[in-house]
Amino acid sequence: MNKDKIQLFEESKVRTHWDADAEKWFISIVDVIAILTDSKRPRKYWSDLKAKLKKEGSELSEKIGHLKMKSSDGKSYTTDVADTEQLFRLIQSIPSKKAEPFKLWLAQIAAERLDEMQDPEISIDRALQQYLELGYSENWINQRLKSIEIRKELTDEWKKRGLKEGVQFATLTNIITKAWADKTTKEYKILKGLKKENLRDNMTNTELILNMLAEASAKDISDAVQPKNFTESKTVAKQGGNVAKVARQELESRTGKKVISPLNAKAILGEKNKLKPKKEK
Repeated sequence: MNKDKIQLFEESKVRTHWDADAEKWFISIVDVIAILTDSKRPRKYWSDLKAKLKKEGSELSEKIGHLKMKSSDGKSYTTDVADTEQLFRLIQSIPSKKAEPFKLWLAQIAAERLDEMQDPEISIDRALQQYLELGYSENWINQRLKSIEIRKELTDEWKKRGLKEGVQFATLTNIITKAWADKTTKEYKILKGLKKENLRDNMTNTELILNMLAEASAKDISDAVQPKNFTESKTVAKQGGNVAKVARQELESRTGKKVISPLNAKAILGEKNKLKPKKEK
């Protein structure tokens, strides 16, 4: 499975992409240059460096890959990327005090990924730590990690039924969400003020629990009735979502409050930080 991920080097963001077929990390060169040089124009720096390397007869710049990666404006653009081996060679051409610690960091993320492939539990532990660092509560994190497990069980069930990742998975997910939340995935994200952000990472505890119930129900129903095609799986997806819809409506009738909330992670964590006692200077 290919995976885009933001890695952190000394609090600086580095866009990375894991290529499962090649078993390699591909890393945004512009992000690396911004860190090593502190340049305000890392793209210009990279353009000049490429020209210099080419003039010197280096083949490195010709072997650089290109991938679409999300920019700070939330949109994806094609950018130059390099694997860790290429980056080690490239760093040698950039005078920087951060070169050595960055090389160690590169080696570490490469080793960590290989460890995760051998032991998936390590990946879960690291995800837990990353959510903690972002400021999420332990209770929310436990729910989120459980939701990842349930989602994996559901997608494994879909694969067993011969369904394909991409459009079919997205369609079934949308049906489940619409059934339990009375909103499509797009409408749900609009309510929370999201663009490219992950919807589940911006759900409240209760929303996460109900979404888990919907997806777990869809998986169990699919396992029981064994749908033969995509059309039958769409019916199952709606049935699973409806199980959680009943629970949501019952909860709302008893509390008098709507479950579906416009709160997103930024707002939730902002409120949490406001409640923290300020340190004395």
